[in-house]
Amino acid sequence: MADLTRRSAIALVGASALAACRKDKPWNSIDVEGALPALDFALTRARDAKLVTQADYRGKLVMLFFGFTHCPDVCPLTMGNLLQVLDRMGEDGRDIRILFVTVDPRRDTPPVLKAYVEDLSPQVVGLRGTPNQLAQVARRYRVTYKVIPANDTRPYQVVHGPSVYVFDRAGDARLMIPRFYDNSADIKGVTEDMTRLAHGA
Repeated sequence: MADLTRRSAIALVGASALAACRKDKPWNSIDVEGALPALDFALTRARDAKLVTQADYRGKLVMLFFGFTHCPDVCPLTMGNLLQVLDRMGEDGRDIRILFVTVDPRRDTPPVLKAYVEDLSPQVVGLRGTPNQLAQVARRYRVTYKVIPANDTRPYQVVHGPSVYVFDRAGDARLMIPRFYDNSADIKGVTEDMTRLAHGA
């Protein structure tokens, strides 16, 4: 009996150590838990012109990205990689919502933004706001964006921060994925991270 108790205690200690190791396993993305504020916004959803807030996505894993539909490179490449993550996750990714916040509301009218996200996935949500609403949510997550005026050879352009911000089901900021558009994009690693969050990490 004593030997059984001793073996049980050893097994319990081993299980606890294993759980701690799993909990402390480093993320492939940048851990921003406690460094960035929780999800908080009030923006208009392009699909139905409804004003939505973070409360509408409570219980979902959220990937927040700031971009615009006329973006020639960073945005389509980033969105393509995010969709690859969803595809690789299968059922584990069913509760993920990718919130695409336009930094170009002048051109990204509700119909334009609606068509753009509908061509991507039902899990992608197009959001837009007034200049003040956009500035507020961008400032909250330290996202920069700037309009470059048009000239004789091209229309105006928008430059913006390219990172993706990940929030857990409680709305807490957990991860930041930088430069998810170039050759260094770690699709496998981000898939692992999102799967861990989907399982409650």
